[in-house]
Amino acid sequence: MPYKRGLIIMQNEKVVLNGMAMQRALNRITYEIIEKNKGVENLVLIGIKTRGVFLANRIANRLKKLEDTDIPVIELNITKYRDDKKASVNSSEQVAENVVNIDNKNVVLVDDVLFTGRTVRAALGAINEIGRPKRISLAVLVDRGHREIPIRADFVGKNLPSSKDEKINVLVSEIDDRDGVEITKE
Repeated sequence: MPYKRGLIIMQNEKVVLNGMAMQRALNRITYEIIEKNKGVENLVLIGIKTRGVFLANRIANRLKKLEDTDIPVIELNITKYRDDKKASVNSSEQVAENVVNIDNKNVVLVDDVLFTGRTVRAALGAINEIGRPKRISLAVLVDRGHREIPIRADFVGKNLPSSKDEKINVLVSEIDDRDGVEITKE
């Protein structure tokens, strides 16, 4: 059913996850993080800007409810580490916000969609500027395949095989006014 995004009515979108299904996927990821890390001690979440940060904060909030522990969330800006997108980068731009010591910690890197792997590769380079974690795991809401780099997610909300001419849109209420995952044709 068409809906309005701004003033444009979008009709070529297929909803893959609605808000409730997205929440269930994030809950499952949260439980898997607790299980794999045998609790939340020495855990730090790093969200890749922009939507990965919102997802990391949601996971941290759920961890707080389940484990009664505040888990730090670092906001990671990978722009200057990208090898596939040439953008004008301000050299004084911060790589990370809300930085805490990650040396010898179990880090969970959080992003919305895993596609070619280049975003994650860039994030790993940016993390080196912050510190040296004991281990880095990857959590993604959607894994759509088509890797160009040998990277795999440890925690996946939904495997969503797609063609390269499709685009996966993750919507978060904090900036999109609703939650969901949609596929559109490019």
